[in-house]
Amino acid sequence: MQGAWVLLLLLGLGLRLSLGVIPVEEEDPAFWNRQAAQALDTAKKLQPIQTAAKNLIIFLGDGMGVSTVTTARILKGQENDKLGPETPLAMDGFPYLALSKTYNVDRNVPDSAGTATAYLCGVKTNYMTIGVSAAARFNQCNSTWGNEVISVMNRAKKAGKSVGVVTTTRVQHASPAGTYAHTVNRNWYSDADMPAEALKEGCQDIATQLVSNMDIDVILGGGRQYMFPSGTPDPEYPDDAARSGVRLDSRNLVQEWQAKRQGARYVWNRTALIQASQDPSVTHLMGLFEPKDMKYELYRDPQQDPSLREMTEAHKTLGPGSRAFPPAQAKPGMQGAWVLLLLLGLGLRLSLGVIP
Repeated sequence: MQGAWVLLLLLGLGLRLSLGVIPVEEEDPAFWNRQAAQALDTAKKLQPIQTAAKNLIIFLGDGMGVSTVTTARILKGQENDKLGPETPLAMDGFPYLALSKTYNVDRNVPDSAGTATAYLCGVKTNYMTIGVSAAARFNQCNSTWGNEVISVMNRAKKAGKSVGVVTTTRVQHASPAGTYAHTVNRNWYSDADMPAEALKEGCQDIATQLVSNMDIDVILGGGRQYMFPSGTPDPEYPDDAARSGVRLDSRNLVQEWQAKRQGARYVWNRTALIQASQDPSVTHLMGLFEPKDMKYELYRDPQQDPSLREMTEAHKTLGPGSRAFPPAQAKPGMQGAWVLLLLLGLGLRLSLGVIP
C-alpha cells in the first residue's frame, strides 16, 4: 500500500510536469533574482539570540533525511495544486538550519540507537547501544557499568524541570529510549528479550528502565506488551495471544509506575487520553496505544488510536496541579517547564509542512 502511494506521488509529479503546469513567473529570471535578494536581506538582518531558553522541544522524524524532506515538500505542494518541489515547509522559514554528520563509532552507516545517544547525550557510541559510551560493547552486559552517559532530558529533570516523550514507535524503541535508558542492546525491550547471562549480571531491560531510571511526566506511544506479565491479555486485542504481555518476571510495570506517583494516570486509547489530558488531578500521564509500535497514520483507527497531533496536544491541557504543562503553571523556582518531546513518523514530516 505504501509503495503504491509513493508511486502515485511520483506519477503525479511526472504528469504535472508533462502537462506543463509551470508558474509563468518562474520563466522570468527577475523572479529568481528577487527571491535571492529577499533571502540575502533576511540573512543579513539575523541577530544572535542572547536570552536563555526556558523550554526545549526536540522534534525527530526518524529517517528524515534530505530526500524525505523533499518528498514532503512535493506532497504538500501537489495537495495544493502546485508542482510541489517549490513549496516551502514551515521549517524552511526557520532562521537557523543545519545538517549533521550521522555515523556510529564502529559503523559508517548508523542505527537510531547510536544516533539517539549522540544527539541526546552528546556522545557518539557503538552500533545497537543506547546511553553508553563507545567503551561499552554490543551485547556485553558487564561493559555497561561505568560507561553510562547522561541525556539532556535527564539533566533537565535533575534541574527541576518537567519532561516528556511522545512517539509513534514503542516507547522502548531506540530513539525515545535514548532519553532515559542505558543498554548495550537496543532490542532488550523486556526481560523476555534478554539472555540469562545478562539478567544474572544485573542488566535491566529497557521497559524497566523507563519506569525506574527517572521521573518522566508524560509518556505517550506504543509498547504495551513489554510492561505486563506474560499472558496478560491486551485490552485492545484480548483474543490475540501474540499481543499479550511478555514479561517473564511477573512484574506489572504500569502498576509500579502508578504506585510511585500520586496523580499518575495510565490510558490505552484515544478517548481515555483526551479525558486524562483534561483532568486537573492528573500530574503524570502514560499512554500506550499499541502492543508494539503504533500504526502508520495511513492505517490508524481514528476512533481508537490518537494521532501524533492529538498526542502532542494532550500535554498542553494537563491541569493546574501538574508540574509539567503549560510553562505558565510551573512551580515557583522551576524557571519554566522544560519539555522534551520526541516525535517520530511520517505524520511529523507532513505536519512540519502544514502547521502555520
